[in-house]
Amino acid sequence: MSLKPAAAGAGITFRRSDLGIDIPANLAHLGPTQVLQTTLVKGQATVDTVEHLLSALRGLGIDNVVVELNQSEVPIMDGSAAPWVYLIQEAGVKELSAPRKVLRVLRAVTVERGEKSISIYPSDTFKISYAIQFDHPMLRSQKKTLEITEASFIDEIAPARTFGFLKEVEMLRQRGLALGGSLDNAVVLGETGVLNPLRFDDEFVRHKMLDVIGDLALVGHPIAGHVSVQRGGHALHAELASELMRQTESWTLVDASAPAGQRVPVVSTVVA
Repeated sequence: MSLKPAAAGAGITFRRSDLGIDIPANLAHLGPTQVLQTTLVKGQATVDTVEHLLSALRGLGIDNVVVELNQSEVPIMDGSAAPWVYLIQEAGVKELSAPRKVLRVLRAVTVERGEKSISIYPSDTFKISYAIQFDHPMLRSQKKTLEITEASFIDEIAPARTFGFLKEVEMLRQRGLALGGSLDNAVVLGETGVLNPLRFDDEFVRHKMLDVIGDLALVGHPIAGHVSVQRGGHALHAELASELMRQTESWTLVDASAPAGQRVPVVSTVVA
């Protein structure tokens, strides 16, 4: 899999080199179900688990890139966005002369699904408040609010790994799924505790914040707005992105203050 620079205004595109099909990373190509992961679809071509890479690209301010891969799944790496951040930083980033546009939220947009809810409010910066709640002795409830900058993303969000429950992993494996899952690419919770060491005491909610950054990247622009989530997941994140795009009077596109130029990565390759 390779990350290659793209022209100004091109956005993020996943290229299935084995099929000769390009899939733009936008809501028009969002797959029909978004439960455990985010999937993009174009015709018979799909790209699965795009959320962590999209989160890294948005967190590092990458506007235009071609993600070329010869399979349907983006490598899970260690279950976080940190490996992508490292590889992009090692390759380098080039700033273009074309100005960057930011989607500035003008009025609140909310989606509610029972006990789950997600909203976005006007804000001068991109900020996330996330709250989760699970019936597990090691998890229960966690909440966190953070302004998302390149520095805060790298230090506080990117290293947070995906998580799951041991009983769910076992059920998936019985169905022939999650066969590559291990303690090397996820935090796994058993009946009474965590089976591998945590990177943060609140790593679970931090990873949810990582996910929503990646899912909201599908709107196609950096966002100036305050996202607030209660018991969210990929499907709810996608619903907010779609509703935000539908309510065109709730936002406007403005020139970014600094850095002003769009950014692309220098070529970076992952073998997985």
